[in-house]
Amino acid sequence: MPKLILIKHASPFVIPGAPPEKWRLSDKGKEACVPLAEAIEPLAPTVIVSSDEPKAMETSEIVAEHLGISHETAEGLHEHDRSNVPHMRSGEFISYVELFFRKPHELVLGRETADKCADRFDRAVKDALAKYPCQTIAIVAHGTVLALFLAQRDRESDGFHWWRKLGLPSYVVLSLPELAIEKTVERVG
Repeated sequence: MPKLILIKHASPFVIPGAPPEKWRLSDKGKEACVPLAEAIEPLAPTVIVSSDEPKAMETSEIVAEHLGISHETAEGLHEHDRSNVPHMRSGEFISYVELFFRKPHELVLGRETADKCADRFDRAVKDALAKYPCQTIAIVAHGTVLALFLAQRDRESDGFHWWRKLGLPSYVVLSLPELAIEKTVERVG
């Protein structure tokens, strides 16, 4: 049976003052991509689709190369738009993210509400699934958008829980076409 594998990208090299959407993978992040590829290999993905942010594209490229499959980028898979948010202390950022999940209809952080972000990401995932029907595909994306998507399919955990739970890298396997969560690996490597 085909599956959807949602992957949170590997750890980036954080450059304070540089926008996170420009960050590339750290050496540790690059190294974690091989165990990630080995972990998802038994699921036999036929293609990897990623956001166009460098850390997601690099994760996708390394995993795809290891598995010998193709990879591509797709619109709409990028992280919650926080391009107008300055670098914050960790505790302050976490507080804003919690508020973002708790008030999904309100603009509390960045340029998108949680609802708008979730709708965009949901459409992008469905477009990828439609492009590759009856195939197991992997999508490499980001913590906030993945948390929003998974929370819509999990009756027990909210988005903030998923956001805190998923490490760098991590993955979640969903059944197709139901999009039911089957397996969660909170951190690879």
